[in-house]
Amino acid sequence: MNIPSWLYFILIGLIAGWLAGRIMKGRGFGLVGNLIVGVVGAWLGSFVFGLLNLSAYGTLGMIVMATIGAIVLLYVVGLIKKM
Repeated sequence: MNIPSWLYFILIGLIAGWLAGRIMKGRGFGLVGNLIVGVVGAWLGSFVFGLLNLSAYGTLGMIVMATIGAIVLLYVVGLIKKM
């Protein structure tokens, strides 16, 4: 059974959002908000890794990449909220 790539991407993003929310204690947007941030962060992590010419392999690598993207996104949104 193959999972469609878009669904796999969303699942990885949901996991990353949850992890980023746990790592960035107090800077999240609640469970649902962090899950959405995780999906957007997965895209952001993919973009940043591409710019840095880095690659992520396998499910664990994808989770790490997406979590880094979600953490960066939470940090930037946190800075914007303080303005």
